[in-house]
Amino acid sequence: MIRVGMGYDVHQLVENRELWLGGIKIEHEKGLLGHSDADVLIHAICDALLGAANMRDIGYHFPDTGKEYENIDSKILLRKTVALLKEKGYSIGNIDATVCAERPKLNPHIPQMQHVLAECMGVDEDCVSIKATTTEKLGFVGRKEGIAAYCVVLINRD
Repeated sequence: MIRVGMGYDVHQLVENRELWLGGIKIEHEKGLLGHSDADVLIHAICDALLGAANMRDIGYHFPDTGKEYENIDSKILLRKTVALLKEKGYSIGNIDATVCAERPKLNPHIPQMQHVLAECMGVDEDCVSIKATTTEKLGFVGRKEGIAAYCVVLINRD
């Protein structure tokens, strides 16, 4: 059985936070605000995977009220999400994600993100597509107030 899922996440850019995207730290004057490390790309991937398996969403499994998730590395959440899918008999087919940000420029970081995410999910790097775009200075992303990520996944029942 083949299933698809869609995920979306957004976090506000603020000073005095590190910027984590796709499991890597990117040098930037601002970082994303959140209970965890606020990695919008990983959060969108988790939501897409959980949605495809009809397992609710990231907030249900890893609530922002839980002290154990405060400042947690989102790669841990991704690994736990993949384990939840495996328990239900699913494997990952492919990931297609888009990150919307005016700054920093993300294209130079995409190969490293693909490598890290593929390793976390136990899939080939060719199964992880990441694209970067801007919103042409429109909306909260265009005003550099936040970063958004969209993701579509395909999963298979083993």
